[in-house]
Amino acid sequence: MASMSLTKLPLTSSTTTLISSKVSQTKPLLQQQEGRLRRDVLRGLCTLPLIDIGVVLVPQPTLAKDIEVGSYLPTSSFDPSFVTFQASSKDTPALRAGNVAPYKFVLPPSWKQQRIANILSGNYCQPKCAEPWIEVKFEDEKQGKIQVVASPLIRLTNKPNATIEEIGSPEKLIASLGPFVTGNTLDPDELLETSIEKVDDQTYYKYVLETPYAQTGTHNLAKITAKGNTVILFVVSANDKQWPSSQKTLQTILDSFRV
Repeated sequence: MASMSLTKLPLTSSTTTLISSKVSQTKPLLQQQEGRLRRDVLRGLCTLPLIDIGVVLVPQPTLAKDIEVGSYLPTSSFDPSFVTFQASSKDTPALRAGNVAPYKFVLPPSWKQQRIANILSGNYCQPKCAEPWIEVKFEDEKQGKIQVVASPLIRLTNKPNATIEEIGSPEKLIASLGPFVTGNTLDPDELLETSIEKVDDQTYYKYVLETPYAQTGTHNLAKITAKGNTVILFVVSANDKQWPSSQKTLQTILDSFRV
């Protein structure tokens, strides 16, 4: 068989010029594509909200918490001018741990759900927490705030599955959980009114408070009940500016709370 050999062609100056020209044309195109890709990625990241986890800010997808609840919650059969929030394991991590019975309440469509810091949500200590934690929060700048606080039953009594009546009187319960209504302390003088409400087999203690130094607001309406191994505190708050026009709405929200 005849052998084959490759002939090395001489690299002329015209060939060198042609290659250099092609490379110079291709390089800017690659740089443009790379720059466009980088801008698209950064633009996508900038449109995502950032959640503070202590040190690093991690982009998270947009949640329903950023929009008015009327756009995703069902209209209430209790009052068609309100919508109904019903807790599920998707909304409240504590429910996934089996600590809290499902609860529900109505609120105006314009309200928005608020994010809760990990240290306040109890996520770090599930499925067992020794101290109360915040389940959910809602707010409207013109009307007020709502929060649901859950407390381990063992914090108030050693009797398993105790009813609210077995734990103590309305005054005893609010003395123990009052700081979670106000965000700091609760003086006896700030408690204006107490009452007891019974719905089916469930008993609720209801409170009207004026708390001039509270972080939640000057005016607070609260409801407490016990279910299973948890005591649940529902708080509706407003400042002096919000209270005159929203008092009736906040009272409706409080009355609608059920476990």
